[in-house]
Amino acid sequence: MDEIGLFPLPLVLMPGEQAPLHIFEPRYRELVAECLERAEPFGLVLSDEEGGIREIGTRALVVEVLDRFEDGRLNVVVEGGERFRVVGLTGGRAFQTAEIDPIDDELELPAPDERERTLAAYDKVVAAAEAELDELDRDGSDLSFQIASRIDLGTEVKQQLLEMRSERDRVVELAGLLDRAAEAVARDREVRTRAAGNGRVEAL
Repeated sequence: MDEIGLFPLPLVLMPGEQAPLHIFEPRYRELVAECLERAEPFGLVLSDEEGGIREIGTRALVVEVLDRFEDGRLNVVVEGGERFRVVGLTGGRAFQTAEIDPIDDELELPAPDERERTLAAYDKVVAAAEAELDELDRDGSDLSFQIASRIDLGTEVKQQLLEMRSERDRVVELAGLLDRAAEAVARDREVRTRAAGNGRVEAL
């Protein structure tokens, strides 16, 4: 069991995902400065008004400092590492700390046809959105985390995926989510195209 500094935020960081953060509160400037000095991660956990601090989070390592401001603020890029479970909150620092245990996946892997279905659904979303995203490692063992890092499915859905203990379960769940997302994106594009073309939207 380890103790780690927590950074509660209204976002979810997947293992392997990179995200920019603006560090402005003094307590979190202290936390990030300490992590930079020691080359150690802090714990990033989803926190919002409805659910408070969630039990499952991700170790976040600062991989790049983009800006240092005279008043101590920082713009940084963090990368998600291993997942953890908060065992208990601890105190004594300006920032929240917690005792944590690592989370390991079960060994159940998706079948080839399940991976292919999810990849096909992912490709449909990207094509419908006409998006240019970083290439997937399509044979990677972390396919679900790669996809969840690239497609915005909403914070709650992303947290649910983070908490799943099986790569197969995540891949199967993503197939349905991505199919619905592709349909929604395609509908939205058609509505916008029709509206731009003649000033009104015709019922299908």
